[in-house]
Amino acid sequence: MTPETIFRLRIKGDVQGVGFRDWAIAEAHARGLSGWVRNRSDGTVEMMIAGSHKSVEDMLGAVTRGPPAARVTSVDIRNETEAPPLGFTRKATF
Repeated sequence: MTPETIFRLRIKGDVQGVGFRDWAIAEAHARGLSGWVRNRSDGTVEMMIAGSHKSVEDMLGAVTRGPPAARVTSVDIRNETEAPPLGFTRKATF
């Protein structure tokens, strides 16, 4: 089944070294989303999320806050057309 909504996110702020990736994996699993998360060498976190429109919107709301130790300053959102594999994983830093 193809997900209704697929986004690629770039999260900026104090988002590395604060447990963001582990938090994102737990949040995505709780919402039944597919995709991945990774740190980027420029200090941002990149994420792809795919699933029902409601679940993706819920995740977007959570990402704007992030885990307790994070300070998110902006989230860039791009539509994607190719769905990631099922499940939600951590990718190596890019």
